[in-house]
Amino acid sequence: MTTKVATFPLRLPVSLKTALETISDRDGTSINQFLVIAAAEKIAAMQTEEFFMERRKNADREAFRRILNRTGGSPPDPHDEWPES
Repeated sequence: MTTKVATFPLRLPVSLKTALETISDRDGTSINQFLVIAAAEKIAAMQTEEFFMERRKNADREAFRRILNRTGGSPPDPHDEWPES
């Protein structure tokens, strides 16, 4: 499978380019690859936020409160409890 690519001229302040060179070298990637991955991570984070905002619109807060405040149930199994610090 081949991915279509587009070029995009980018103007960076010298200090930012220097920082990118340093960190991408430490990461073992090219500046281009580093920026592509950074952009993909940012896009994924923003799309995830949009997804949860859409889900939030359909939330039934009364049902949520009923579930949280219900009585009964059983205590956690010993292996399900938080360890003492």
